[in-house]
Amino acid sequence: MHIAEWSLHFYRLPYARPVKWFNSVEDAATLVLLRIADGNGADGVAEAPLRPTWSGVSPRSIAAVLEDLLLPALEGVDIGDAAAVSRQLARFPENFLAKMLVENACWTLRAAASATPLWRLLNGTETVEASWCVTRQPPGEMAREAAWMIDRHGFRALKIKGGQGLETDLAALRQIRAAVGSGIDFYVDANGAYPRAEAAAYVRTIAGEGAKVAEDPCQLLPDGAFAELVAAGPIPVLVDSACACLKDAAQFLERGATALSVKPGRIGITEARRIADLARAQGARVCSGMYGESALGTLISLQFSSALPTPLVPAEQSFYLMMSEQVLRQPLEIMGGRVRLPVGPSIAALVDWDRAGRFAFRP
Repeated sequence: MHIAEWSLHFYRLPYARPVKWFNSVEDAATLVLLRIADGNGADGVAEAPLRPTWSGVSPRSIAAVLEDLLLPALEGVDIGDAAAVSRQLARFPENFLAKMLVENACWTLRAAASATPLWRLLNGTETVEASWCVTRQPPGEMAREAAWMIDRHGFRALKIKGGQGLETDLAALRQIRAAVGSGIDFYVDANGAYPRAEAAAYVRTIAGEGAKVAEDPCQLLPDGAFAELVAAGPIPVLVDSACACLKDAAQFLERGATALSVKPGRIGITEARRIADLARAQGARVCSGMYGESALGTLISLQFSSALPTPLVPAEQSFYLMMSEQVLRQPLEIMGGRVRLPVGPSIAALVDWDRAGRFAFRP
């Protein structure tokens, strides 16, 4: 199986409200879609959100890497062989988001060519439990959004964005708990906002408020201080931003990590599976982390999520609900806190190319 043709598509999907991340504010998601075809009627697709402060890439830069380096490198390579694709891409350093696009497009093409749903190809399940991410806002607004999303979609777990200052974070946790009741699990992602010297106290404090996991309470490094933080913590310390590849994961596991965030929409399904396998072999747990995907990117990432036997927390891929427009032909629905994955083998066939064109832009 070989790539016979490919194309790139850029578009922006608006949000229902502005979204405040730890280092940026957005009113729309900027996305790139890679489409590949094998010449025998099978197509594969992958999508990436383009946030320069997350990945350091722009529409023009990712197009250049794909056009000049990665896709030419796969000429003559059997893309039906996931290991062969990975080896070829590994010749080029960095560029994890561009590599993710190629890896995931190849995975969706393999599924289409074999007439097998990708989740089944990955030994996954047809339904996946999901959590909702409450992004940074005033605490009262965070509480109202959490309650509304739980009422509408049945989420049983919340990822709460912290890092707004200890008092604001605590107010958010308390108001969210009052709004949603005691039957909802929640965990806190501070996006590395606090000094390392304060991280242990922060973890203890949010645990005292009922948080089940502390994600990136400070800028984490695989060193002695991290090992002490993990050993002393009353709840798992989840490593996210510093775990971008198998090498990173191995270094943190050597320092006693018990929880890793694995993002198929950031590093690709192949690398995500390797990290999950290594973590499981060393007694650690992983979660399928969000990367701000649209419904299309979410659908692809959830194929990996469905194959995690005992995830640390429910899959985080639900952020697409913040977007008021999508490029899928049919809505991706979350009911009772779960997503049912399509049984058809071709994810590319679910893309509405007219809608993609409606929101398109030229880099």
